[in-house]
Amino acid sequence: MDKINILWADDEIELLKPHILFLKEKGYEVATANSGDDALDLVKEQTFDIIFLDENMPGISGLETLVKIKQIRNDIPVVMITKSEEEHIMEDAIGSQISDYLIKPVNPNQILLSLKKNLENKRLIREKTSSAYQQEFRQIGMTLSDRLNFNEWKEVYQKLVFWELELTRTKEEGMEEILRMQKSEANTQFNKYIIHNYQDWLNGKDANAPLLSHTIFKNRVIPEIDKAETTFLVLIDNLRYDQWKVIQPLLNDYFKVDQEDLYCSILPTATQYARNAFFAGLMPSEIEKRYPKNWLNDEDEGGKNLHEEFFMQEQFKRLGKDFKTSYTKITNLQAGKKLSDSIPNLMGNKFNVIVYNFVDMLSHARTEMEVIRELADDEKAYRSITQSWLEHSPLLDIFRQISERKARLIITTDHGTIRVTEPSKIIGDRNTNTNLRYKQGKNLNYEKRDVFEVKNPADIYLPRQHVSSGFVFAKEDKFFAYPNNYNYYVNYYRNTFQHGGISLEEMLIPFITLSVR
Repeated sequence: MDKINILWADDEIELLKPHILFLKEKGYEVATANSGDDALDLVKEQTFDIIFLDENMPGISGLETLVKIKQIRNDIPVVMITKSEEEHIMEDAIGSQISDYLIKPVNPNQILLSLKKNLENKRLIREKTSSAYQQEFRQIGMTLSDRLNFNEWKEVYQKLVFWELELTRTKEEGMEEILRMQKSEANTQFNKYIIHNYQDWLNGKDANAPLLSHTIFKNRVIPEIDKAETTFLVLIDNLRYDQWKVIQPLLNDYFKVDQEDLYCSILPTATQYARNAFFAGLMPSEIEKRYPKNWLNDEDEGGKNLHEEFFMQEQFKRLGKDFKTSYTKITNLQAGKKLSDSIPNLMGNKFNVIVYNFVDMLSHARTEMEVIRELADDEKAYRSITQSWLEHSPLLDIFRQISERKARLIITTDHGTIRVTEPSKIIGDRNTNTNLRYKQGKNLNYEKRDVFEVKNPADIYLPRQHVSSGFVFAKEDKFFAYPNNYNYYVNYYRNTFQHGGISLEEMLIPFITLSVR
């Protein structure tokens, strides 16, 4: 490893020779300066990894020198050393982007600790994170061999996401690959769990069934509405749990998280089914039966999610709730800005719903637009672009306004999405739907090992388009591909983000309740 170059600026540098010798014995290179001006000349001429800067020097002060150093090289960490403990000096230094602050007299070990903290912290954190995940890897592996219930599956998935984000942050690529393998194994076991239990959940045969798309509103949303004068529910379409975790810090200035939970999306994990079920409080076949004019099947022409507000109002009636509400769906930037301007007008409502479609649009754009394919090339980039979007979107300002007006906030979604890698051949007639993760149709021909097949849609409360229609759902990270133009199709859709099938990422989705700080 190359030697670390230190610049130490102090008008009493001669008195610090023991410290400098100590650092040189430890393998560091140390250049010295007697004044701020000398320090600046050296910064212009040489490259340093870190600077120790005395606050009280003749000529230009340490704080003035600090500002000028940052103008030359903003990326160099600067450690301020001073005799004074006056609060305003500390505040000035911190405001000028110091990396550490030491009070004289300093001993060699303090200097060494500051060096490790500022220069070696990334390596130390990386090594510690890697070691900690290796221990957790064994524990998660043992857990996956057990018969897990839904709460245990939530815990496993939350741990996997936690380590995915930690390893991404520390850029520990070798361990990231191991985690991807463990996540794949977890998805294999989760698919077995869903296939074994899903029908029993829907038919009331499992007393420990999780909250699902059609039961979450009654059981979790309604109690939240009763807690405050005004509650906002923001449903960000297609928001995965890991995406929630990377946008959460952007909300920390405005809200504290009261509860972070995961609920289970119904199948298919697609907007038409899961979001309608969310607002209606009914499974899709029940919606079709009760409101035939407001339900469209896959092969029907027209928008499939045009009646969510109506479904919500009908659910309120069934639950005996009567209060003033609003429902707004945002599908573009201008609509977002318009809503942001109108937040004050919504405060007279007991309950306001905002459906924000950006993440879903990102997922589709990721498939269709080459520039987005490059920007969101993998899981890390997909999370990053979601974070960047919120940071610069009207939605963040909407969150800020909700906070300022002391309203309660719920953030949730209707389903997640998974990065697909493995094609699975399927044959269907021309009326078969186009989704890559589930197919509905008659005379479907497919690889049985790759799917969860439901020959009678009524068994899982889905509408039947034709007498012989059935559903198949892709497992794990599979995606359906037709034999015609197979290679082109596979190359085009491999590594895109899709939804509709069975995976941890699609089915275990966030439900977050927040209150004002």
